Amino acid sequence: MAAISESADARQVLSELRGKMLALKEHLDLADKREQVELLERQTLSPDFWNDQATAKKVQRQLGQLQEVIASWEKNFSAIEDTEMLLEMAVEEQDGEAIQEVFGDLPPLQERIEMVELECMFSGDHDQGNGIVTIHAGAGGTEAQDWVGMLMRMYLRWGEDKGFKSEILDLLPGDEAGTKSVTILFKGKYAYGYLRSEIGIHRLVRISPFDASGRRHTSFASVMVLPELDDSVEVNILDKDIRIDTYRASGAGGQHVNKTDSAIRITHLESGIVVQCQNERSQHRNKDMAMKMLMARLLEREKEEQAKEHESLQGDKKEIGWGSQIRSYVLQPYRLIKDHRTNCEEGNVDAVLDGKLDRFIKAYLLWQP
Repeated sequence: MAAISESADARQVLSELRGKMLALKEHLDLADKREQVELLERQTLSPDFWNDQATAKKVQRQLGQLQEVIASWEKNFSAIEDTEMLLEMAVEEQDGEAIQEVFGDLPPLQERIEMVELECMFSGDHDQGNGIVTIHAGAGGTEAQDWVGMLMRMYLRWGEDKGFKSEILDLLPGDEAGTKSVTILFKGKYAYGYLRSEIGIHRLVRISPFDASGRRHTSFASVMVLPELDDSVEVNILDKDIRIDTYRASGAGGQHVNKTDSAIRITHLESGIVVQCQNERSQHRNKDMAMKMLMARLLEREKEEQAKEHESLQGDKKEIGWGSQIRSYVLQPYRLIKDHRTNCEEGNVDAVLDGKLDRFIKAYLLWQP
């Protein structure tokens, strides 16, 4: 009886997964994508294809992305069909052990399908690449700086769970505790696509561990996320438009102390944008990373200005950028984390602060305009 029940449940799950994948096929318009692949493949076979290397790299990248989307859908749809066939064979032979095995294989298959659904929402130019997260403390001194430290830990743990490599590019410690600001590079596929859901103001409400009277405090921190641009993206920055300062990188004392001015700070004079990097002892490598960060900031600034102009023409008064609070983390008098854009809520605040952010990220990707 248990095997019969499991086979019915398995059929139901597989039917739902098949429906999801067929809907996804229509959403992705795979037939059109296959035509695009054929067209791009013909371009790469042209004798003069590499005469314009910038265009050639762009075509190759676009071709690779299209091929990956098609292959991912086909692989997972094939897995559903194979599982359906195994289930029917097991039912026909009344093999209870085989039915249980198929039933046990369904959860990882469901997870893979959900991941395919999620990754298909990444349609931005830089969504597939690395992401750079910068967290700044708001007003509130030590309390706000401690909140930055908590957010830094949350994102580092999230990145570790995702299998991303993380690298702290710059860190300014707090006066007494916590961190005034930190910049982290997350390396991995779709790192930026995931992390851009975190852009905005994050609000913490809790009993302050730094208040002897045990009063409740509200702290704010801003989170900015930028893509790590590759060599195919060109942002024109003239030497006269920037000021480059060097300073001694902070780090461990004793024999490990950095005795050279290897850290780099670059100021874009027109916009006032400042970026800095001190993760490497090499001044050259710090400068390269700082320039990448500056280019990403300028590119993001240009997109925001275009969006503002577009919304102005549309008569939309919705505020863009950093001014709006996106998520509240309430630890006192009740325990709840709520995203104000999507209304997604989670009562297990400890799990979220330990890096379990996927519910909020998926809700944002489904909600995003």
